[in-house]
Amino acid sequence: MTFEIEETSIADIHAAYKEGSLTAVDLTEGYLARIAALDNAGPELNAFVMMNPAALDRAAELDKIYAETGTFVGPLHGIPIGIKDQAETAGIETSFGSAALKGYVPKEDATIVKKLHEAGAILLGKLTMPDFAASWWGYGSVHGITRCPYALDRDSGGSSGGTGSAVSANLVAVGIGEDTGGSIRLPSSINNLCGLRVTPGMISRNGLSPLLVPLDTAGPMGRSVRDIATVLDVLVGYDPKDPYTSINKIAGHTGSYTQYLEEGALDGARFGAIKEAFGDDANSDCARVNKVVRAAMETMKEAGATFVELSIPDLPDWLNDTSLYISRSRNDVDTFLKSRGFPHTLRSIYDSGKYDKNLDLIPALATQAPETPQEDPDYYAKVVKGTEMQRMIVGFMAEHDLDGICFPSLQIQSPPHEELASGMWPALEYPTNTVIASQSLIPAISVPAGFTDMGLPIGIEIIAPPHHEPDLLRLGYAFEQLTNWRRKPEF
Repeated sequence: MTFEIEETSIADIHAAYKEGSLTAVDLTEGYLARIAALDNAGPELNAFVMMNPAALDRAAELDKIYAETGTFVGPLHGIPIGIKDQAETAGIETSFGSAALKGYVPKEDATIVKKLHEAGAILLGKLTMPDFAASWWGYGSVHGITRCPYALDRDSGGSSGGTGSAVSANLVAVGIGEDTGGSIRLPSSINNLCGLRVTPGMISRNGLSPLLVPLDTAGPMGRSVRDIATVLDVLVGYDPKDPYTSINKIAGHTGSYTQYLEEGALDGARFGAIKEAFGDDANSDCARVNKVVRAAMETMKEAGATFVELSIPDLPDWLNDTSLYISRSRNDVDTFLKSRGFPHTLRSIYDSGKYDKNLDLIPALATQAPETPQEDPDYYAKVVKGTEMQRMIVGFMAEHDLDGICFPSLQIQSPPHEELASGMWPALEYPTNTVIASQSLIPAISVPAGFTDMGLPIGIEIIAPPHHEPDLLRLGYAFEQLTNWRRKPEF
């Protein structure tokens, strides 16, 4: 096969299919060989937890359809993808990152898996995640450690760390992650990718294990904004199996998300920058990140954008007072386990010891959280505080006529594995800015902003009001075209 897999795009693959220079079988074989060389051997990225034994059969089926009809079955025809193991896949083991659930083989696909199949995608396999997605890093009781392709001694991010590592290392064309508090954007930042968190409800969660139902959402992760916009076209939509998806009626989106990709969109755009979302420059790690993101903002200004400094002096209090993990996650996980007939609860799994001991949030949820959120006397106050935070952020945008608000996706570089294993970063104290959008129930995009002097990728996050995903794609694409910070990792 002469087709170059590294850094290819959906459009490149489709062009090769149309030219007759590539088949889906050849492409799939190429990706499988690369997975064998880099994920299972060599640097041993450990991004895949389970392969799809029917991937080549699916590719052959798509080749036959195209040969007979001359048309693609959908916008992802013949596109090899990987899906976070949070989504149920019929006939393929799905463990949701938990060793206690090993051996579970769903009978039905999650809604998003069905949509991807109908669009012509080829599922190569399932990607690693921490137990029940309850972490910011790539540890998990099923797989161990997933590595960052840019620095093998550092973390891939979480909880969609397998997706981040696989997409960045060109083991798949595009990937699907899931984001509760930042689990798409955090690994996208660490792995030099584009990742989009939509307004919760735009994409069905049916068939996905929950961590915090009101905040949970699946979403695309890719090497370009155009690719994630193409995948988003497939994923969004109303699903009667997930009542949250009724908000698609409110969003009123029509057409393709790719129609909003505008190269010159930064000219005349107005942004806010939250001062408190930048780490302390006295910390060398934070200073490295700040330098990259501030340089990115200067580049945006040179392209015609305007920045307004915003301040939330008590930002840590806002984030603490709107955090619902301890109040609700145990209930949501236990409800899901019961719905699937598992003889487990989060507490029984904790008691059995079948969880990754690096994940301090698992013991906290199992032992500190109430069985139902209503048992927490502060639960409803926290929910109300979340709506107040949304109004505050959108209020900034109204007051200053802003198109978006920017800050580093993560205030520090990806930590070394030994630092995480030492317990240096408790989950609920991790300095990730991704929780700002999550706990405000607003959409956000992370795009590559550059590299630190240590050669580590840094992402810049842009947030917008609910249902303004087109604006995020428009602005993210314009920045991407201007800077082109995406670089493949070298092994």
